[in-house]
Amino acid sequence: MNSSFISLGQVKHEPLFPSIEPSVDADGLKSALRNLGGGVSIITAGEGDARTGATVTSATALSVEPPRMLVSLNRTSSTWPVVERYGHFCVNVVGSLHEGLANQFAGRGGLKGPDRYRGASWTTLASGAPVLEDAASAIDCEVEEVLERHSHAIVIGRVVGIRVLGGGSLVYGNGRYSPLDG
Repeated sequence: MNSSFISLGQVKHEPLFPSIEPSVDADGLKSALRNLGGGVSIITAGEGDARTGATVTSATALSVEPPRMLVSLNRTSSTWPVVERYGHFCVNVVGSLHEGLANQFAGRGGLKGPDRYRGASWTTLASGAPVLEDAASAIDCEVEEVLERHSHAIVIGRVVGIRVLGGGSLVYGNGRYSPLDG
């Protein structure tokens, strides 16, 4: 029997894209996660002059039955102690019209606390957490459980109110916002 085969031996394959191997630390992880687009939400909590909030891409559904949300908040942020104190938060899913507001709640421009609420209309639902009136959707939560790990608090919220206006959402990735029309 005549058998033949092709041996590739020591053929060197060049990668399609150059590889960058960042260090395994906070900066390296941030660099890797910049490639992951995430839905933009403004987490709000507190009342009156004690209101504050943060722009996050870490809000997600933990469970739909029973309805539970999960958000990860830096424990050194101004938002975490207010969520802890009031026992509530709202996940305001924002759309393309809210890029400026998302920047405010991300701390760009130096606004803090209740000043971050400027230029938008707010209301409340069941928990008392501030709700952006024209958010694509708002998911109002009471804190059910908190897991504190390393630099962050993983907050599990029992959904107590939902408001849906639709219209698409805002996505953040590679250092910029992009609209996702609905």
